[in-house]
Amino acid sequence: QVQLVESGGGSVQAGGSLRLSCAASGYRYSSAWFRQVPGKEREGVAVILTSGGSTYYADSVKGRFTMSQDKANNTVYLQMNSLKPEDTAMYYCAAMISPRGIWYLLKASDFGVWGQGTQVTVSS
Repeated sequence: QVQLVESGGGSVQAGGSLRLSCAASGYRYSSAWFRQVPGKEREGVAVILTSGGSTYYADSVKGRFTMSQDKANNTVYLQMNSLKPEDTAMYYCAAMISPRGIWYLLKASDFGVWGQGTQVTVSS
């Protein structure tokens, strides 16, 4: 069973930057970042295919967030720039071990492995 360990969350002022990391213990077909605030559904933020590195972003973060990977170290990153207070959430790394569904739809139910989450707080 692949395990995921996230790091890099924290508090920052609006306009600032943070980089999240997610280290995996094994191969994933794709990796993604989701975020969730209390009382709301988990929202897909970005996804990357391990083979080829194709990425897809939610409209709310497009142009501000960049997802990348270090395949040699089984690690994915989420570089978050121009952060806004509405980006405040618990961020979760997720992995899809084998292909399921349409990879860029960012459906939480398609991802079978989840990290513990890391909090991102953006103050105005």
